[in-house]
Amino acid sequence: MEKKKEITIYDIAKALSFSPSTISRALNDHHSISDKSIKLIKATAQKMGYRPNSIAASLRNNKSNTLGIMISRINRPFIASLISGVESRARKAGYNVIITQSNDNYENEVNNAKALYDSRITGLVASLSMETTDFSHFQQFIDQGTPIVFVDRVPKGLHAYYVIIDNYMAGYRATKHLIEQGCTRIAHFAGAQHRNVYEERRKGYEDALRENNMTIDRELILEFSTLSFTEGKKATKKLLNLPQPPDGIFSANDTAAVSAIMYAKKHGIRIPEDLAVVGFNDDPIASIVDPGLSTITHPAQKMGKISAQLILDHAAKKKDDDLTDIKMLNTELIIRESSQRKNKDTNTFIEKKKVKQ
Repeated sequence: MEKKKEITIYDIAKALSFSPSTISRALNDHHSISDKSIKLIKATAQKMGYRPNSIAASLRNNKSNTLGIMISRINRPFIASLISGVESRARKAGYNVIITQSNDNYENEVNNAKALYDSRITGLVASLSMETTDFSHFQQFIDQGTPIVFVDRVPKGLHAYYVIIDNYMAGYRATKHLIEQGCTRIAHFAGAQHRNVYEERRKGYEDALRENNMTIDRELILEFSTLSFTEGKKATKKLLNLPQPPDGIFSANDTAAVSAIMYAKKHGIRIPEDLAVVGFNDDPIASIVDPGLSTITHPAQKMGKISAQLILDHAAKKKDDDLTDIKMLNTELIIRESSQRKNKDTNTFIEKKKVKQ
């Protein structure tokens, strides 16, 4: 089948006996063209199947009115909500969004960065892959003056904006809650420690134990590569086979926490009487699993909206070139049945922490 010819402004100009420059100005709502002519030209362009060449426009203007998003895995509830927040704010301002995912692979992330850079994006929202330890692929954006907003998983020392939560305090409060519920041997499902979020959550966990004169047992701290359901199952099996198994688990995400609950229940372990569990993120699965999973909220959509707004403000020159703005958002501890050993007759409730931003 023969490919249909691409309609250009020259074709529209010929059809209406206007100059190509008049067509171009009308399609861009230029004040020098009458409303009547603009309506006619736009209606004709639509009828003829004209598509504006955004790539050519970006080459001329060195920007594309497009925000780039680099994330790890699009199928994670946190990431999906983050993207939703970015898109809603960007599209409201008339910007398009290009989304790339690395699947937690460093090489994929490097290639995605190049593709977005070549697309001349107005700004970049990025959450690092689990593997990334070298951040040099972001330098091309910095050198070009393209603003970058790092969200959640962030690097250290780059010239960029940062939108984060207080992971240390969240880890501390989750662990403190388990201690208050009577747990004396608390395990931790930790993510890769070169990632800021998992390192800080572990530090909060350890400091909560120290402040309550509890031993930090390295045998109870299990580091994961992806915090997957399978990893959570294997880790729970290992912990429950110890001579002194834990009576509490703080997991750095909900997926591994839910797998711990399911594995423990399958093997006759009562939740929370024998094993209390707290997760992180408040994914939808946290309120579906039985018993419901206590967890730390992660305001992903709000983080996405703030990230997009930082880029929009920068593009509108409301921000100067000193990209040192750090936004820290609040978290909440949602207490459900998986950890609630005391006052079990009360309903699920939320322990709130003051907003920091």
